[in-house]
Amino acid sequence: MSSRSSYSCFSCFHLFLLVVLALFCLCSSNQNSHCNDVERQALLRFKHGLTDESQQLASWVAENKDCCTWAGIACDNSTGHVHRIHLPGFDGHCNIVYHSIKEYGEALKQKLKGDISRSLLDLKQLKHLDLSCNDFGGIQVPKFIGSFQNLRYLNLSRSNFSGTIPPQLGNLSELHILSLGSFHHPSETTSMVNMKWLSSLGMLHHLDMSGVDLSKATDWLQVINTLPSLVQLYLSVCELSNLHMYVPSVNLTSLSVLDLSQNYFDSAVSQWIFSVTSLVSLDLTECRLHGPIPSFRNLTSLELLHVAENDFMNSSSIFQELSSSNLISLDIGSCGISSSLLDSLQNLTNLISLDLSGNQLTKRIPKSLGNFCNLREIDLSYNNIGNISLTYFLESFFECKSSALESLSLSENYITGIIPHSIGNLSFLRTLDLTDNQISGPIPYSIGQLSSLEELYIGSNRLDGILPDSLGQLSKLTYLDFSHNLLTGVVTEAHFIKLVSLKYLDGSANKLILMLHVANWIPPFQLGTLSLRNWVLGPQFPLLLQSQKDLEILDISNTGISSPMPESFVTSFSYLLFLNMSNNHIRGPLTFSGIPATLEFIDISSNGFWGSLHPLLCSSGVTSMLFLNLGNNNLSGDIPECWEKWPMLEFLNLENNSLSGEIPRTLGSLRLQYINMRGNKISGRLHSSLMNLTELDVLELGRNELTGSIPTWIGTKVTRLRILNLRSNRFDGNIPNELCHIRHIQILDLAHNNLSGNIPICFNNFSILSGIESNLGDDFAYVSIVARERPIAGESLVTNGREDTYCSILPLVMLIDLSSNNLTGYIPIELMSLLELTSLNLSRNQLSGSIPEKIGNMKELISLDLSVNRLSGELPMSLSSLHFLSSFNVSFNNLTGIIPTGTQLQSFTESSFFGNKLCGAPLTKTNGCELVKAASHTIGEKKEDDGADWGLIVSMVVGFVCGFWMIMGPLIVRRSWRIAYFGFLSKLRYMVYDVIHKYCCHMFSC
Repeated sequence: MSSRSSYSCFSCFHLFLLVVLALFCLCSSNQNSHCNDVERQALLRFKHGLTDESQQLASWVAENKDCCTWAGIACDNSTGHVHRIHLPGFDGHCNIVYHSIKEYGEALKQKLKGDISRSLLDLKQLKHLDLSCNDFGGIQVPKFIGSFQNLRYLNLSRSNFSGTIPPQLGNLSELHILSLGSFHHPSETTSMVNMKWLSSLGMLHHLDMSGVDLSKATDWLQVINTLPSLVQLYLSVCELSNLHMYVPSVNLTSLSVLDLSQNYFDSAVSQWIFSVTSLVSLDLTECRLHGPIPSFRNLTSLELLHVAENDFMNSSSIFQELSSSNLISLDIGSCGISSSLLDSLQNLTNLISLDLSGNQLTKRIPKSLGNFCNLREIDLSYNNIGNISLTYFLESFFECKSSALESLSLSENYITGIIPHSIGNLSFLRTLDLTDNQISGPIPYSIGQLSSLEELYIGSNRLDGILPDSLGQLSKLTYLDFSHNLLTGVVTEAHFIKLVSLKYLDGSANKLILMLHVANWIPPFQLGTLSLRNWVLGPQFPLLLQSQKDLEILDISNTGISSPMPESFVTSFSYLLFLNMSNNHIRGPLTFSGIPATLEFIDISSNGFWGSLHPLLCSSGVTSMLFLNLGNNNLSGDIPECWEKWPMLEFLNLENNSLSGEIPRTLGSLRLQYINMRGNKISGRLHSSLMNLTELDVLELGRNELTGSIPTWIGTKVTRLRILNLRSNRFDGNIPNELCHIRHIQILDLAHNNLSGNIPICFNNFSILSGIESNLGDDFAYVSIVARERPIAGESLVTNGREDTYCSILPLVMLIDLSSNNLTGYIPIELMSLLELTSLNLSRNQLSGSIPEKIGNMKELISLDLSVNRLSGELPMSLSSLHFLSSFNVSFNNLTGIIPTGTQLQSFTESSFFGNKLCGAPLTKTNGCELVKAASHTIGEKKEDDGADWGLIVSMVVGFVCGFWMIMGPLIVRRSWRIAYFGFLSKLRYMVYDVIHKYCCHMFSC
């Protein structure tokens, strides 16, 4: 018995060992399981269809048999089947902000490109597929992805797909996560017409369709309502328009995140949103919602509320409801909120982020902001906040024992005072934006204590004094802008010594002097943007610029540089977009070539460059240039025929050089919007190839030697012109009627040519000059080439006999100058309908007839010159209504009669009227005016009495005193009565004058 028992125990023990050994072997084999060969080959074929610049798939090679160890691949431990492909570009951060082209270019290499191979269908057990943030070149989302029946996670967002999203994705019934969002860019447009297939995805927790065009998906809300497990829903920028759809009951009981931002519903807020009581985050930014809204009281779990740019928040009741909420992030920017409503927010002590930008907080900022000691971000920009000192505002945060503030934006207000020394106490501050206020005084030295500061914007204020070198201690600083202030003094290496993270530096429009103690000092940073306009950098070319190889924007205009430009200066910047070295004294030949392919804007105007254009224009390959300004130099020779290398050019300025020859025909192949070649020696005719410049806004060819007639194609083909300047050339023939088709013309200058014939009567077709269309806020198209806060072009216009320069006011100038030609005939009455014209010059022609009476309708006229013609008759009475005239000349005509009296005409000198038979002020010689005065005297003749009647005199004095105070007293006290009274007298004066004038004409014509 005992032996059997011993044998039984031994057998059990042996069996136990076998089981343990089997389990050990099984586990060991699972841990070393390899993916099967079919799946490995499928992945290799998938890789073969991709472009992988960053070599993130370097481990995907046939020699490596175990695909489970490949980058981005995970396998099931028990079966060895591939169940996960995770290959997002940018490490899955699609919306990351890059500081430079170089940084962005390096990041782009992380994107996979190419096609998605059908070989992936061999991965039968695939559960997770993430190809987001890549670039698949606008292909459609593959339909075969709908065959992965085990898929639970699918993320194809922002990977440059286009076309209709296939309904086959509705077969993925196990799906929990679906992200198909796009950037809503013309090159990346995905859409859905029918969303019903989404109803099959009953297990879906997360749905992101942001940027997908759902404008035709009229059933979107009903479909979404069939997904009871949905927790997160992102439908921003989907072109949704209907928010008021009927749903019997809202089934979204699990929904915690709802994002409908940037869909322009333009309607009242719908009730169903406020029925989703589980909401934690609600984003309705830029939805144009208005009217009364349901109560927020039911949204008891709400922590994030973003409703910027809507019209329903400007209500005290809404703020009272929110005051008892648990909000940690509130964005109510551009909602029309006034200062009085802010007191209701004082109980939101859990707030971490608060955006009040773009509202109407003009009166005050409540001290209750001091209650928000947990606040990390606050934005009060664009509020026109006035009469509040920065010190007062910051005191509310200093009341907290330890302020957590990380971002403070107060830009675009009227905040005054100084930057207090206590600013240094905000030790967690990462972003400080005080741009465009009225802050004065020095920059405090304590600003160097903000050791966490990454972005500092204090430009466009009234800061003065020196630039503190404590700024050089901010090692985390990335953006630094103190431009457009009144700073003075010297800047040295100490100001930059520890700025190792700096990428953006704009100190332009100050009176600072860069003075380095070590001439060849190399800064510790690599900048993307450097703007030092109006500093003193010269006379030598600053060597530190050549150490900044990553520069994209460089502005060193008006900095006193006079030494020659280093030979390879421009070509040393591989990423340069914008270069402005204008208004210096840089001299030497224009020899640089090999322009960086990235360069779009170059302005080296107003220097001393000389020589031929050929090295610059013809030596390099095809460029990306949009803006080229070489004006006001000493360039000579012809303009070469190699413009085919500049296909993107929109702005070309070659003014005031010594260029000769004809205008190149190849210019007509470009997309130019602005041409300025005035002040050269260009000759020949305008070639017909220029008629292809249909986008042209400005054509400036004045002061050259051009000949022939003005081509008719200027009016039939190039019809978008705003400025046409052909003055001081040798054009002949008539002014073509086709010019009347240039409806949007604002400046037409054909002066100093040999033009003959009549002035076209169709000039009244000019819709802007006539006031039919307005150009207010409508800048010239070329201004949009580069968005800069500075005028990029100034135009010289001849008014009042002198040349003036207009820059920022150019859109307000309305001018026609046809002077110094051989024009004949009458002044067309149709010309008087150009009611917005500010300057009209028809002088030095052979015009005859009278000045049209309706000239008084042109009430915007500032300058009017009709001198040296053959005009006859009288000056129209309506001239006296031109109240803005500052320049007026009708001299040397055949005009007669009395000069109309008015507020302006008598202010001009006698020379404005010489050479006529006119009389009256301001002329001192009567020229026959005695007859008119005699007639006036006859009309008002009365009997004379030599005797003195003292009773009459006394009564007259008493009557005068009483009458004066009865009439003039109220006029002195009441301004409105004065305006009405003198307006009446002015009209009465003209009536009496008209009666006398007609009587005199009748008397002396007999």
